[in-house]
Amino acid sequence: MRMMKGMRAIPVHEAVGTVLGHDITRIVPGESKGTAFRKGHVITREDIPGLLTVGKEHIYVFDLQQGFVHEDDAAVRLATAAAGRGIELSDPREGKVTLRALAPGLLRIDVERLTRLNAIRDMVFATLHSNQRVEKGQPVAGTRVVPLVIEDEKLCRAELVLEDGPIVEVLPFRAARVGMVTTGNEVFSGRVKDGFGPVVRRKFEELGSKVFRQAVVNDEIGMCVGAIRELLAEGADMIVVTGGMSVDPDDQTPASIREAGGRVITYGAPVLPGAMFMLAMIGEVPVLGLPGCVMYHKASIFDLVVPRLLAGQSVGARDIAAMGHGGLCLGCPECRHPACPFGKGA
Repeated sequence: MRMMKGMRAIPVHEAVGTVLGHDITRIVPGESKGTAFRKGHVITREDIPGLLTVGKEHIYVFDLQQGFVHEDDAAVRLATAAAGRGIELSDPREGKVTLRALAPGLLRIDVERLTRLNAIRDMVFATLHSNQRVEKGQPVAGTRVVPLVIEDEKLCRAELVLEDGPIVEVLPFRAARVGMVTTGNEVFSGRVKDGFGPVVRRKFEELGSKVFRQAVVNDEIGMCVGAIRELLAEGADMIVVTGGMSVDPDDQTPASIREAGGRVITYGAPVLPGAMFMLAMIGEVPVLGLPGCVMYHKASIFDLVVPRLLAGQSVGARDIAAMGHGGLCLGCPECRHPACPFGKGA
């Protein structure tokens, strides 16, 4: 009789009544590959010819030594300890558990502790990039235990890394009441049709929020300031100001946001498209100055900042500065965002 860590090998003809400790695969060249016998199956006499056909002269059955954990049980322990809000776990299979989003939201990964976890041998934990929007049911991470059994001591070391809280979570988006101010003499006078409104409304609706009112104003600072203050008085959770974000002398949006009481977090972002972006706060209300690229590009600075704000995350100047890594949109003929590198570095 041969022995392997945590398993006992016995001849097929002596295996009747034993419990199979792992899946057995059947491969038909050029036709199929699938599971012939699953872990946990109780071997019967009728199974013996089939086992011999797939080349199994010995069967490995559970014989866990003290201090060892089976791959499936270990994967469940890891996934359970790592998962936080908004995460559901798949059933274990061949030492693997998949973590999926319970609802749409913002994926958050503790990258530093993820790296420490993956430094422990015989287990792996892979995730999507942090700070991206994910959909309900979307796989966001997966863990796999490499050997059939693993030392409990290694699992305990992993759980120590995870004891300070989850490393994978999906934060829900709040349903914000958004006020929008559209600036520009040409739009205010009716000479040019507003192109910002429909785009911004759709983007917020996709995130579960709603633009409750859009005010169209001319290029005078006083009129823009008045509109911002009216929207605040009407209970806006967030305000976006569209247009007037370039360096032209008559583009007064940044000055208007400041005049309305905005505490500027950043004016300018290392993101293309989105360089002429402004983020300010009036009290607890974020006020965003959106550049024209938001209207023309499917993915822009809007899609990197707004989901974080709607997930309740604070966005500071350092966060914006970090967006330079990965902040260059490739301008693909068919945009696949967020399934692309844009915004994945920060």
